[in-house]
Amino acid sequence: MDLLYYVRLMRRNWPFLLLSLVLGVGTALTVTANTPPKYIATISMLVSGHDREGSLSTAYQAGMLSAQRVHSYANLLSSRRVVSQITHPGDVGRVQANITAEAVPGTVLLRATVTDPDPRRAADLANALGARFAELINQIERPTPASRPTVKVTVVDQASVPGAPISPRPVVNLLMGVLIALLSAMAAIVVRDRLDTTVKSSETLHHASGSSTLGIICYERDAKRHPLILRSRGRSSRAEAFRSLRTNLQFVGVDRKPRSLVVTSCLPGEGKSSTSANLAITLAQAGRRVILVDGDLRRPSIPGYLGIEGGTGLTDVLIDRARLEDVIQIWGDPEVAVLPSGQIPPNPSELLGSDGMRQVLDRLSSAYDMVIIDAPPLLPVTDAATLAVICDGALLVARHGKTRREHIAHAAQMLASINARVVGTVLNFAPSRGGRYYGYGYGYGYGYEAETEVKTPAGV
Repeated sequence: MDLLYYVRLMRRNWPFLLLSLVLGVGTALTVTANTPPKYIATISMLVSGHDREGSLSTAYQAGMLSAQRVHSYANLLSSRRVVSQITHPGDVGRVQANITAEAVPGTVLLRATVTDPDPRRAADLANALGARFAELINQIERPTPASRPTVKVTVVDQASVPGAPISPRPVVNLLMGVLIALLSAMAAIVVRDRLDTTVKSSETLHHASGSSTLGIICYERDAKRHPLILRSRGRSSRAEAFRSLRTNLQFVGVDRKPRSLVVTSCLPGEGKSSTSANLAITLAQAGRRVILVDGDLRRPSIPGYLGIEGGTGLTDVLIDRARLEDVIQIWGDPEVAVLPSGQIPPNPSELLGSDGMRQVLDRLSSAYDMVIIDAPPLLPVTDAATLAVICDGALLVARHGKTRREHIAHAAQMLASINARVVGTVLNFAPSRGGRYYGYGYGYGYGYEAETEVKTPAGV
């Protein structure tokens, strides 16, 4: 991962970053508005030893005594004995918590600070603290009641009333809120992206499937209402993407070009039926004789896409209820032959794997340049795998941001285990830019589910 990866990741998720920024600013303003102001008053005191003789040696001893005492006095300054003399008995604990005392390094000075919501009260408490502490030291540092104290404390700097509070600090709170919000959002985006196993690039699809990506079909807003590429005289970006897919298919197996192709996906809702229909249309536009077979005998979609009658079709041929020539329909200009699925049978897998299906496929392969079969998804049921065995190749469709890498790998492994030929993959619904996609709605109950499924009318 490089810097460009993070830049692109943040750009894709800018709404989340903006929302986090708004929340961070709102939280900082709320905390600032609800934080009571606090003022600090500071007092300084000098600790000095008594020099009884006035000689150099006794002066040195007095200085050493003062230096020793000053650290002990810092702890004694906020003791209950001292604080109880400057405030009410019920406020001793609160005032103790708001007193900070320290010895100034390298000196015999004591500095005490008192924090309080009221600036005047903070100054009064600090001055009272200095006075009472000096009296206490004067009492406890006398060897005898009648003798002079060995150490005395003198207030050298009285506390003044503070003019500005030390908290809250609106600017600091705002900067901290923005910084924490952005860092948290960026971390969440990166973690989510690293944990996301969906396919979002042709390189990922290639590595997961082990086969080439033959086409990248971009998402268009109008694709839901107009799934076929015939609108706008075939000049849309989706139409051009399918022409590119058609061209790439021509280079698949120079010595063994596929004449029958199964189009399938891992799970429902990944766009394999629209891919089948549009691929057949682009092949017909190139002058190829193509037939589109609706091999989904569980939930057929091709009649809904093309607006044709699908009550009679492949199923009727396989059970000898109708002749193949009688159920093939001609659709569009240029002409595309269409073989609907017919009535939904109770045993679709058995019908698709029967000798009758092989014979139908042989007849179609000899009569047309390309046979495209729209098959059910691979993972819920075995219909697509059954068809892939008897066809020249399989085209695996994945949906950007929905199909998972492990599902692609599982589907490719399933096809490889039965010696089915995967001619390539297609990345469908690639941005620009995604919205709500149409759903399939199988619900076969074989342990796989279509995630974020959205049911829409036929023809999407």
